[in-house]
Amino acid sequence: MSNNFISHIEENLAQIKDAGLYKREREIVSAQGEKISVRKKDSHQVELINLCANNYLGLANHPRLIEAAHDAFKSHGYGMASVRFICGTQDVHLQLEKRLAKFLG
Repeated sequence: MSNNFISHIEENLAQIKDAGLYKREREIVSAQGEKISVRKKDSHQVELINLCANNYLGLANHPRLIEAAHDAFKSHGYGMASVRFICGTQDVHLQLEKRLAKFLG
């Protein structure tokens, strides 16, 4: 890669960091829940209240949901590996859509 390109990227990153806009990812080492364990730079873990997940109903680690996911994995594999319009849709997706439509009226 050209040095100009690398210099350009490094300068842009420095500006983003100086502006306080650079975001580092947290390494979550636990299941999603109201509290999560996060690994810090020095490799120790801290427990935090999780206020940023889309797990409002607490279903991410609910035993019934985990069991249903295991059952779906056993019967249908890991997933489609593509979008449904390319390789088709699975029966479980259509069943879910019908159930949601009925629930929502």
